Amino acid sequence: MSRIVLKAILGFVMRVLYRPKVEGMERIPATGPVILAGNHVTFIDSLFLSLVVKRPVYFIGKDEYVTGKGLKGRAMAWFFTSSGMIPVDRDGGHGGVAALMTGRRILEEGSVFGIYPEGTRSPDGRLYRGRTGIARLTLMTGAPVVPFAMVGTDKVQPGGKGRPHIAPVTVRFGAPLDFSRYDGMDRDRYVLRAVTDEVMSEVMELSGQEYVDIYATKARAA
Repeated sequence: MSRIVLKAILGFVMRVLYRPKVEGMERIPATGPVILAGNHVTFIDSLFLSLVVKRPVYFIGKDEYVTGKGLKGRAMAWFFTSSGMIPVDRDGGHGGVAALMTGRRILEEGSVFGIYPEGTRSPDGRLYRGRTGIARLTLMTGAPVVPFAMVGTDKVQPGGKGRPHIAPVTVRFGAPLDFSRYDGMDRDRYVLRAVTDEVMSEVMELSGQEYVDIYATKARAA
């Protein structure tokens, strides 16, 4: 119920202010598990994705977003969980495994799982090398991957912080990718890299971003 209320209220406001343009919505399967994999340029990408997709979309998020104290902490927890975020401690030694298993559970329940293969927001607007968690998920579950691109959200919230600006936004979906030809090969690192790179290539075509073949975390640290 909280998801419906949030989507109705916030969705109305964002549609009036931003009038997001959606391309390729029909490419998202109406039923069954599906992975939505796209670029990540600013904090509000997940909000726009959840608002334009008709089916509920679930994401992995830092547990610190829902563990705040007081009224503000409870309000933030309600907002993020109502938006489809599932909190996971990603900073611990087993954070990556926990995130992977959570995504697997969501897909095995027949739901939609949203993921940013870059692993973090782009530090400069370019598209960075994808991490192979996306490949493990699709090979373990058999769920198709629908690539998507957020275009313009970096103008709405430059740098990923501060008060959002009014700017045009386009959410573009590509054709579903089927990797059943690699069935049973989810432990082969060459296959995992090939699948991940294919997904990122599709995202690059949809977004028009310049591609950089290093991890975004390394670029951010530099």
